Amino acid sequence: MSKGSREVNQEIFEQVATPEAENGRREAQPQPPSVARPWYRRPLPLVLAVVVLLAILGGGGFYLQHALTHESTDDAFIEAHVVQVSPKVASRVERVSIDDNWRVKAGDLLVELDPRDFDAQLAQARANLAGAVARHEGATINVRVVNITSGAAVQQAEAGVLTAQRQVDGARSRLEQARAQVVAAQAEAVRAAADVQRYEELLGSGAVSRQERDNAVATNRTGAANLEAAQKAEQVAADALRQSAAQLEQARAQLASAQAAPDQVASSRSQASQASAEIAQFEAAVRQAELNLSYTKIYAAESGRITRKSVEAGNYVQVGQTLLSIVPDNVWVVANFKENQLGHMRPGQPATIRIDAYPDKIFKGHVESIQAGSGARFSLLPPENATGNYVKVVQRVPVKILIDEPPDPHHVLGPGLSVLPEVKVR
Repeated sequence: MSKGSREVNQEIFEQVATPEAENGRREAQPQPPSVARPWYRRPLPLVLAVVVLLAILGGGGFYLQHALTHESTDDAFIEAHVVQVSPKVASRVERVSIDDNWRVKAGDLLVELDPRDFDAQLAQARANLAGAVARHEGATINVRVVNITSGAAVQQAEAGVLTAQRQVDGARSRLEQARAQVVAAQAEAVRAAADVQRYEELLGSGAVSRQERDNAVATNRTGAANLEAAQKAEQVAADALRQSAAQLEQARAQLASAQAAPDQVASSRSQASQASAEIAQFEAAVRQAELNLSYTKIYAAESGRITRKSVEAGNYVQVGQTLLSIVPDNVWVVANFKENQLGHMRPGQPATIRIDAYPDKIFKGHVESIQAGSGARFSLLPPENATGNYVKVVQRVPVKILIDEPPDPHHVLGPGLSVLPEVKVR
């Protein structure tokens, strides 16, 4: 090879050996088509797919297990024993010590009524009681006096009857004696009159002297006077007998009155008993007046919050008129579960409670009781399935759920709040 050929070949080699030449040759050569690798051969997507699948299976399993062991309903609300505060007496409102939504404790003063009318009624009742006590004391003393004097009165009346009876007997004896004297005087007068007549006849014949006839006339006159005196004495004795008899009747009447002393004692005791009954009656009136006076101050019966306040100072309120309501802290949940959700539900099972007003708070509770009957059955107009066309409807049964947590001032619960309870039944 000549020198010239070696130089030419050297130039060609240098051109070929340069990077530009090398790139030119690569570009000039045809490249094979690129082939994408499948996704399952890529490690990252495969891992993500496995994680997603496991999450779906785990979530589905948890949801299935949770659905089989728990029962829930959105037909649930908070309930409580709302205390309606009403006055027991009618009067004008003097002062109101509370306002809406205030928290009160049992025994706090809520409303004051005007007490002046009830003060007057109490004073009158106490005066009536004092009068009844005085009458009872007087009746009691009268019972003792009648009881003491009744025995002496009977003895005195018996002695008076005995004395009057003796006086009557004496008067009757004197009357009989006077009557006997009248008879004797009449006989003497008749004899004397006959002697006068006979002496008059004998005087004419001269058988007797005029002096003897005069003596006979004097004797006749004396007999007539004696008869008249005897008759007057009889009249006096008869009058004395009638007077003694009247005194005897009066003594007997006094004895009968004295013997009626036990009845008088019983009457006095009856009056004392009546006075005692009046005392009891007026004592009850005093207690009622005291109660009416105490009713002018209305206190909170339970602790809770004031709601629906409708009373202001100056209002005239009637008995039984609702002034305000107190919602106690003791609230619970009434959940209306479907009847096909109660198969495994029992009192005492735990429950979680979500309240729409506090979505960030979950309350703990438990089933307290299950109502013996559906809610529709105890409604105002229960359905009557025996009439018309019957369409079966799944009934709902109220379930009472108690909240285990103490009241939280940051989460105030009141009747009517919507609740989503969930009960673990298995």
